[in-house]
Amino acid sequence: MLKTVTFTLMHFCIAFSVTYALTGSVAVGGLVAAVEPLCNSVGFYFHEKVWKRIEGNKASGSDIPKHAWLHHHA
Repeated sequence: MLKTVTFTLMHFCIAFSVTYALTGSVAVGGLVAAVEPLCNSVGFYFHEKVWKRIEGNKASGSDIPKHAWLHHHA
């Protein structure tokens, strides 16, 4: 979760800076910086959960052939 929070803060700063540079408006920069990174952070959180599940499946032996159970049961 800390990774998500720090990512959000970094993204907020980038979003504000880019929007302010393009528009010259603190209000628009602040609005975009508040909304856009929060949406991305929610997506990032779920993206990490999916990848952890994928990595967990690989670590649990999913690379063992399906017929291997025949050789490991007594």
